[in-house]
Amino acid sequence: MPGEPRIALVICTYRRPAAVLTLLRALADQTRGPDEVLVVDGSPGPETARVLEGAGLLEADGFAYAQVGEEDRGLTRQRNWGVAHTRSEIVAFLDDDTVPEPTYFEEVRACFGRHPDAVGVGGYMTNEVAWRAPGVVRGPASISVFRLDGWERREDVRWRLRRLLGLASPQPPGRIPRSGHGRPVTYFPPSGEDREVDFIVGAAFAWKRDLLEKESFSRFFEGYGLYEDFEYSVRASRHGALVLCTAARLGHHHAEGGRPDAVRYGRMVVRNGWYVWRSKWPRPSLGDRARWWATTFLLAGCVVADAVRGREPGQALAQALGRIQGAVGVLLDPPCGPAEERDG
Repeated sequence: MPGEPRIALVICTYRRPAAVLTLLRALADQTRGPDEVLVVDGSPGPETARVLEGAGLLEADGFAYAQVGEEDRGLTRQRNWGVAHTRSEIVAFLDDDTVPEPTYFEEVRACFGRHPDAVGVGGYMTNEVAWRAPGVVRGPASISVFRLDGWERREDVRWRLRRLLGLASPQPPGRIPRSGHGRPVTYFPPSGEDREVDFIVGAAFAWKRDLLEKESFSRFFEGYGLYEDFEYSVRASRHGALVLCTAARLGHHHAEGGRPDAVRYGRMVVRNGWYVWRSKWPRPSLGDRARWWATTFLLAGCVVADAVRGREPGQALAQALGRIQGAVGVLLDPPCGPAEERDG
């Protein structure tokens, strides 16, 4: 519509041609889709290009595809490349394994309109948590149930342990407490409301170009990234509000391709998590430090417990080993200084 900002969609992908094709086909069902679509492919081979060519997408209006070289490969580098090669006033990013509902982009536009001070808007994943709506008949109160605004969902066992041990922050979801390890935005119910938060999730977020020209995505986070969205949110929140739009809905299907091995993933959980925490709170108190480390080792122990219970024991033990390696690495050589300088 005249006067409304244009939206560019950037899809960063790596060795997931089938997932990308599913996402692109879902865009055809949008009530009002993005004005530009750019796929930034970091895959070393031609598979993604072949799949998109076979589907007749490479010549589609408003669509562009680029396979980047090694110097631009990796999630944050591909995001920066996409920003530099689009023109719209808002740049949206979707993970290549997401499928937006038909009104997704319409709701993102509307949310920016409702919050003119917002620099970023996040989408809402519908397929990761089962919620019970207000007014539904309930059983007796249970420690395994989390409640917010009359909605209910099952409380993850890790959060039950954290509450039992006094390690759970009393802050609402979507905040980064001084001790780190806040509740994720998946603890907001699908109420259709807008929620102001400290972070929005990289699987589905959109940013104003004015911000993206001031703050690029950090090259500290190599390859897969992991928590690069939290770190960007920390910097973005210094320029304006971040809003989770629970009416902008999509499914996130967690494709297996392109993921790091379990040990490396475990290291990244701790090292990258520490970096984000200290980016938000550079001078935590001794008590906050103690709670961060206690929670970090508790979560590593929960991964070991998953192995004992037989939930992919090899992968779980490998991830626990990676978390321990990450903790030792942070103690001996903590990340510090501007991320871009550390990239070399």
